[in-house]
Amino acid sequence: MKARVRIGLACLARDTFDFKAAKEIFDGKKSELLGMENVAWEIIPELVISTEEAQAAAQNLATKDLDGLVILSGTFHLGHLALIFDKVVNKPVLLWAFNELPYDGGKIRLNSVCGINLNASNLYKSGNTTFCSHISDDIDENWIDALRLKAAISRAHIGLAGYRAHGFFNLDVEDLTLFRRLGILIDHYELSDVYKNTAPAEELQDEAVQKDICTTYNCAGVSGQQVEKVAALAGAFKRFMDGNKLTALAVRCWPEFAADFGIAPCAAMSYLQSKGYILGCEGDVEGTVSMLACKAISDLAPFMADLSQVNFEEDYALMWHCGVASPSLWDEKSDLALDSYFAGGKGVTADFVLKSGMVTLFRIDTALGKTRVFLQRGKAVPMEKQLKGTYAKVVFEQSVRDLFQTVADNGIAHHVAMVYGDFTTVFRKFARLMGFEVIE
Repeated sequence: MKARVRIGLACLARDTFDFKAAKEIFDGKKSELLGMENVAWEIIPELVISTEEAQAAAQNLATKDLDGLVILSGTFHLGHLALIFDKVVNKPVLLWAFNELPYDGGKIRLNSVCGINLNASNLYKSGNTTFCSHISDDIDENWIDALRLKAAISRAHIGLAGYRAHGFFNLDVEDLTLFRRLGILIDHYELSDVYKNTAPAEELQDEAVQKDICTTYNCAGVSGQQVEKVAALAGAFKRFMDGNKLTALAVRCWPEFAADFGIAPCAAMSYLQSKGYILGCEGDVEGTVSMLACKAISDLAPFMADLSQVNFEEDYALMWHCGVASPSLWDEKSDLALDSYFAGGKGVTADFVLKSGMVTLFRIDTALGKTRVFLQRGKAVPMEKQLKGTYAKVVFEQSVRDLFQTVADNGIAHHVAMVYGDFTTVFRKFARLMGFEVIE
């Protein structure tokens, strides 16, 4: 289910244009908007024409705890109006204008396109460079989805268990920079805080999990004791996240985990991802936040993946990770299994090929004092199960050689969130809302 947002809407007009027609169109749109999934609307019901009306309406909306504001140019209007709303409400703005009505033998009837042009220029020159604009009889749902991302991230409670993985300096984050740019405060925990959430031996609360794991995966490649460990760890993660009210958790999954707990957490993380939990590998906080953003606009679980192999001759990349993908992404052809192929047999990872379909790669990534968004669209194509872990063979719209060069030249971290579907437009609008550079 998409993340919920609350949006304000005001329709601006001027009585020297066909404001009655604008009001009729506006009234007709209200019922459509009110029927949108997981959007709570705060609509100013009457046209806003004077500066006094704009002040009163803006003050009203400022009390509504909005995530964003739609300023609709019903007709051309005074330039003061949008500036008043922007100043008083101070939320991300969508400038919206209706298509022009057919001529009726007189002057132009709405002139709303000129109104949106006026507002865009005024906002930009006053310092607001994060607004988006849209000319259509229907609202821009991509902007609304981008707003969902922003809202979901800013409301999130993110945890980091342990630290980033050993030597992965490029995954490090500065807490207050993350707070300033994304509105997130990270809570830090020790790995032992997770371990101690395992159920006592005499309790049976993890037995149902163990049965479900054996139903979900082929467990022939691991021992019964390892399955018990996976179930216990899945239960521990669940209790830990629920108890601390965490929206997502980044985990330092190696090198200590297998030695201290007895197994690596990959399989438990895979299992929980299918239950709606967001867990990120190797203490990668920005990668985990990127997964959370994907979840805010998609019903499918995201996959934290490495750009692990590039084949320049056949022009594809292998998006792989050691075995954490949700089984909901399984291709339904390969063997969906658990395996213990690394960490001296303590790996215990998920092991399958991901399904085919359009995918979007997305990562929020900070470097040299700037937060960027890496973005790429591709298609996962069928492949045989030839190695361990969870992975997809992906063909991109640009050559994989150019793609890799872009990643390397811009120092993009070696994890991306991969989500099924084409969300490139939404992510671009999210980047504009946040003032982030887009790297494609």
